[in-house]
Amino acid sequence: MVVSLAFLYWALRGVRPGEFFADLESANIWLYLTSVLLATLTFPARAFRWRIILASGGSAVRWAPVWHATAIGFMATNLLPARAGELARAYAASRFVPVPLPRSIGSIAVERVFDGLIIVLLLTLAIATFHLGVAEVRGTSISTIAAWTGALFILLLGLLFFLVHAPQEALAWLAAIVRRVLPERAAEFVVRVTRSFIDGLTILRSPLDFARVVAWSFAVWLINAAAFYTAFMAFHLGPLPLTSPLLLQGIVAVGVAIPASPGFIGVFEGTAVFALGLYGVARTPAASMALGTHIGWFIPITAIGLWRLARSGLSLKDITRGEAAA
Repeated sequence: MVVSLAFLYWALRGVRPGEFFADLESANIWLYLTSVLLATLTFPARAFRWRIILASGGSAVRWAPVWHATAIGFMATNLLPARAGELARAYAASRFVPVPLPRSIGSIAVERVFDGLIIVLLLTLAIATFHLGVAEVRGTSISTIAAWTGALFILLLGLLFFLVHAPQEALAWLAAIVRRVLPERAAEFVVRVTRSFIDGLTILRSPLDFARVVAWSFAVWLINAAAFYTAFMAFHLGPLPLTSPLLLQGIVAVGVAIPASPGFIGVFEGTAVFALGLYGVARTPAASMALGTHIGWFIPITAIGLWRLARSGLSLKDITRGEAAA
């Protein structure tokens, strides 16, 4: 909560209430609703990608229950703190698909790897195209940060291939470490989740499945970028470069990775205002777009997730208990 309040304070610092509400009132409602629709479409796209990863072990997986688990998980992310929705999504998948809980958690870890790779690629494209290398964060240029991040993910990709092709050696190495530093039960759970994560990486052995997951990953983030750009137009920001949402979503993605309050409140606004400032957008219109867009994107998936949760016979209490079990 402290992190969220700090980001929100920074985002709204110096914003004049009169100008803020005037920006909200003058927004183009149809472009705004289009942005909300596009942002909501990223979640079914995520379900299509997740289904491929869950099915990589050879078992048949239908899209509908994966979509239900996805909606419930992202609803929980919006309502529960510290990204608890990830475990809620894994728990829901273990009930609906069904798959073992460690395998479900491992598949989400695989998703995050692909998200990171795609975000870095798109972020690098934005920086290279519009020469933002002069922009700095605490004395370090954005281009340098992107280069180091890209190198980190290339290293990570190499590690993933090692895990796929030498899984027993990797598991033995990990088990020896965690059993020294964790209680027995916790250590065994970490090993099981890691084994499931490696099982999920079998898509790296299948060129077709790998290509499908990469394609859906690009779809998720390009749709998300389109939602951001439509929001820019709705709030009359710009004209901004077509690649500006690639930079913004990359910075926002890094920010929301910090455990904070439910729904990334404050963190989303702060990182969005910072990113738009790199393009010369003043603080008040940037804050108006960020807060207005966040509210619009928050409502649909939260409502859909609550509806699916009610239809499933589960409750938020069940989800919370499932997280505790995880």
